[in-house]
Amino acid sequence: MEHWESLCEGGLRFVYDDALFPPGTDTFLLSSLPRLKPGLKVCDLGCGTGLLSLLLLQRQRELYVTGVELQEEAALLARRAAEENALGPRLTICRGDLREVKGLFPTGSFDLVVCNPPYYVPESGRLAREEALRSARSEVTCTLSDVCAAAGYLLRWGGKFCLVHKPERLTDVLWELRRHRIEPKRLRFVCATAAAAPSLFLLEGSRGGKSGLTVEAPLILTAGGARPTPEVDAIYFRKEETP
Repeated sequence: MEHWESLCEGGLRFVYDDALFPPGTDTFLLSSLPRLKPGLKVCDLGCGTGLLSLLLLQRQRELYVTGVELQEEAALLARRAAEENALGPRLTICRGDLREVKGLFPTGSFDLVVCNPPYYVPESGRLAREEALRSARSEVTCTLSDVCAAAGYLLRWGGKFCLVHKPERLTDVLWELRRHRIEPKRLRFVCATAAAAPSLFLLEGSRGGKSGLTVEAPLILTAGGARPTPEVDAIYFRKEETP
């Protein structure tokens, strides 16, 4: 079943389908990492139905975002979302394989690349039956190396690559980034509470950057009474409650 929702009151509308990968907290959290400014050319690798692209555009309307998506059904929904929000040239959806970006764009075409990639290698657990869910969760159609190679090709020199991943894959991510000449620069762990171990991490790399990694304060999801922290409320565009 198809669902339409608004990111905030009067904000951009996004769409998802129960048969495809549903919107997740990790996508919202990733949208908070890039430092956005007007005029940036952004590529959203594996954009799905376009949620991450729309989140970035909700934060900064003067971006030019291109989403790349392999699955036809998801790409069609992402195009409909772009039309629904009358984004014109601000959001373009390209149906294609991120493993073949050299046939889609010239090298160095983007200032920023973002990706919420599959987290698990196929051998790490039981695969989902549905193709869309299987591709979104496990590296069956693209690997971490494929994602980093695509980002390295697409970014201009000095451009940024932002992704979200699981802590157990941190070493793999750092190694693949450097292998594709993207230097890890900013790392932020995500924790359910201040006392909990990280469940995710957010990472920004710079194409051709110098060595030097900054580990930022963790992003804490909930405070006392399991209430979302003010930072999480801001990421979700929630207004502060008045007493």
